[in-house]
Amino acid sequence: MKRVNFYDFTINKLQELLLDNNFKKFNANQIFKWVYEKKITDPLHMTNLSKSLKSFIADFFEFADLEVVTRQVSSDSTEKFLFKLIDDHVIETVLMKYDYGYSLCVTSQVGCSMGCTFCASGLINKQRNLSIYELVSQVVTVQNITNEKISNVVVMGTGEPFDNYDNVMDFIRVINYKHGLQIGSRHITVSTCGIIPKIYDYAKEDIKSNLAISLHAPNDEIRSKIMKINKKYPIDELINACKDYTAISGRRITFEYILLKGINDETKYANQLSDLIRGINAYVNLIPYNPVNEFGYAKTDPKRAQKFYKQLEKRGINCTLRRELGRDIDAACGQLRLKNN
Repeated sequence: MKRVNFYDFTINKLQELLLDNNFKKFNANQIFKWVYEKKITDPLHMTNLSKSLKSFIADFFEFADLEVVTRQVSSDSTEKFLFKLIDDHVIETVLMKYDYGYSLCVTSQVGCSMGCTFCASGLINKQRNLSIYELVSQVVTVQNITNEKISNVVVMGTGEPFDNYDNVMDFIRVINYKHGLQIGSRHITVSTCGIIPKIYDYAKEDIKSNLAISLHAPNDEIRSKIMKINKKYPIDELINACKDYTAISGRRITFEYILLKGINDETKYANQLSDLIRGINAYVNLIPYNPVNEFGYAKTDPKRAQKFYKQLEKRGINCTLRRELGRDIDAACGQLRLKNN
């Protein structure tokens, strides 16, 4: 019998599997504690399990980390990993060090079909969704390699997370579970370019993780040019969905806004942006652009970026200007993967 990857199982799925094989429901928590809390994957060392359960685990499960193809380390301690999957596709995962701990940017798909014109991820079309274990294993493998505890996870790597909705939700359940990786829901963020039906689904989930919207423009004219998703879900519809999301979930939204030189970085666009999102429980994360050779976009001058930031502040918008990380490695999403294709 071909063994299956343990990291594909949420606690509920593991409980069902054990009950179907005449074991006890509580055994699932015991196994989760061994694997995720104590990092023990050899059932022989799971001392509080019966001999028959140990044998079942050994026969049924495998506990394989992802294969590291490349590991880049930036001068600012940012690390980018290129992992090979079992079908030889490769994905990227980025580890960022902050004052509050280690944050991991996780990839959700092999390639991306959203077609954002500034993003290296979309240069290779979506090949497939990542499985639950391929999502979980990004966190497990990086923790095992670095021996550092991941405190925050952002699903903002290659791919559109809401285009792989069910697997991403189960991934969050595993890393958030009290006997899983124990990453608090407030320390988990999922980003979407604006798939509106899934925003409503996410608002109703029992998962209390965060939502980020890749907005990047204050009006339809600019957004439709740089993000083709806007032609299907125009900006007014997206903003209405965001308002409903905060009302349903009671949670705050982050609006991600990459500053592109001469495209969306004028003060008038800061004014438009503040008018657009006013009244929403949200804040804006302004992001310096990591240039991609294949596109013609350039990074906004730091002084211009500061002016945009100050204008938002002046108009009462909570915002941050993200510090640049990983510029001396393949910083932008998808760059390292492209180099290895």
